[in-house]
Amino acid sequence: MTSNPVLKPRLATPALILATATVLIAAGYFLTTLSTRVPVDAVLMVGALAALSAVALGAVWLARLRRRRAWMAAAEQKWHDFDDARRNHGTTTEITVLSVDALEPTGSWITINWDRFDHVQHAWIEALPDPIWPGSVLLISPDPAQVQPGLPWPQMYYIRSSDTHAWAPRADPIRKLGKFPHRADRPRSFRN
Repeated sequence: MTSNPVLKPRLATPALILATATVLIAAGYFLTTLSTRVPVDAVLMVGALAALSAVALGAVWLARLRRRRAWMAAAEQKWHDFDDARRNHGTTTEITVLSVDALEPTGSWITINWDRFDHVQHAWIEALPDPIWPGSVLLISPDPAQVQPGLPWPQMYYIRSSDTHAWAPRADPIRKLGKFPHRADRPRSFRN
């Protein structure tokens, strides 16, 4: 099963936090009973169980941390590629895929949000080399025959694969750190 590359991996889950707390309590119990006069076999059993559990939980935490760091690095690279594509193409705009309504061999029915105009509409997108996921931000060259200033939005928008230049996850870590200007700082038009 392919996982959604748009979603940031979760670092902590309630079950993992609860298991970690339980192991920490067992380790504390082991250390306090070690100094008292309790049967040594019971103390060593609790200590061994706590140590094995701590190693297993440490491995889980480490794997999740590595997965999250890898996702953050990949997302950062996607946004660099996205910004490079924006600079290299003429008139572009960003759209966010809100949902994938139907998949077909030649393309997909999707619901999009025009980020600069805050307009939601249905669209047909031709098949792309990469799969489209809800939460993807696509950089497209808008078709002037479909979207014109002063005219109402079309009922359905058609996106050609040749007009799609790049994609990145919606939760872009670079922009949260303030390294690039935010979308709200840019003019609300098709031009950069």
